[in-house]
Amino acid sequence: MLYAIIATDVNDSLTARLKARPAHLNRLKKLQQQGTLIIAGPHPNIDSEDPGEAGFSGSLIIAEFASLEDAEAWARADPYISTGVYASVIIKPFKQVLP
Repeated sequence: MLYAIIATDVNDSLTARLKARPAHLNRLKKLQQQGTLIIAGPHPNIDSEDPGEAGFSGSLIIAEFASLEDAEAWARADPYISTGVYASVIIKPFKQVLP
């Protein structure tokens, strides 16, 4: 089943986010190679694809996992959690309708 991982950053997360980004992206690339990643990306703090120093307010990942427990375990192991980028993470089942 698909799961949406919806994360909210702590305030002023940009420095920590940039430091942990390579490890975070490596995990996402593994999902992509497995064919289970649907979409992933950050939420800019301003209306711009490149918010610069304004940074990001969080992230959205939609991926396929065997169970909610597997999705939760995967999310808990994210470098953005262990380095303090994320203040909170919500994981919900997701039903893709379109496309």
